[in-house]
Amino acid sequence: MFFDGFRLEHIDVGETRLRVRHGGDGTPVLLLHGHPRTHATWHRLAPLLAAAGHTVVCPDLPGYGGSGKPASRPDHRPHSKRAMAQACVRLMEALGHQRFAVVGHDRGGYVAFRAAMDHPERVTQLAALDVVPIGSALARCDARFAAAWWHWFFMGQPTPTPERVINADPHAWYAARPGNRRELMGEEAWRDWQRAISDPETVHAMCEDYRAGLTVDRTDDDADHRAGRRLACPVLAVWAEGDDLPGLYGDVAAVWREWSDDVRGVELPGGHHLAEEVPAELAAELLPFLAGARNATPAGPPGS
Repeated sequence: MFFDGFRLEHIDVGETRLRVRHGGDGTPVLLLHGHPRTHATWHRLAPLLAAAGHTVVCPDLPGYGGSGKPASRPDHRPHSKRAMAQACVRLMEALGHQRFAVVGHDRGGYVAFRAAMDHPERVTQLAALDVVPIGSALARCDARFAAAWWHWFFMGQPTPTPERVINADPHAWYAARPGNRRELMGEEAWRDWQRAISDPETVHAMCEDYRAGLTVDRTDDDADHRAGRRLACPVLAVWAEGDDLPGLYGDVAAVWREWSDDVRGVELPGGHHLAEEVPAELAAELLPFLAGARNATPAGPPGS
């Protein structure tokens, strides 16, 4: 069943309200989806984690799905990963979770990274699915990256050009990507996603996410890297055999070791949307990693 036993709510986190589905009982785990998904992408994985003794929290990222749409600014800061991470930390606080593990996929992986970097006293473990930090990706950007991930630079163009193109036929725009198939996503998740991409405000917020990625998010990552700041928590880097991260970066785990002294890397079969395609295999990797959160000690303040 779709999120059997989970509760759906809208929770005020200060700057906006987040739509969130949560359930289970035990060590808290925050799951952060990517573009252009909603929290529904986790519908196969979340129950597996809950059944294994975790409280699982699955929000729509700020601006995405049924969550509130932050007001846009010329500097794109309201849609930065730092702002999104702050909203997610406030969400966990509102639900009574002071310390928690975070799992992020795609754009949600950037938010998860920023949450762990900015809030080391909160985040006990970081699992990054099919992603490396934005600063690391852009530092390695070449013609091959630009050809494969051209949508970064299209969606990062000034408003309203990307929005007008996407909103002209959002179903055709997103259907061109092989992972956005109804049978792959599951019926309920597909319908939820269809509602999201049909909303011009959501499309605008997603474009703002990409604009922030090419500007303030890279600035934040680069500033941390220059200052020598590193993640205080263990990192599990998971990538898909059928996606292009190994081709772009070689040793994906080595990229993460630029940011953490405690990194484990694993490749799984399937394509980009691991939680939808291989949820059992993904859970088998996540659960031993997350078990360490039960005994993790609080980290020091940022920059310590």
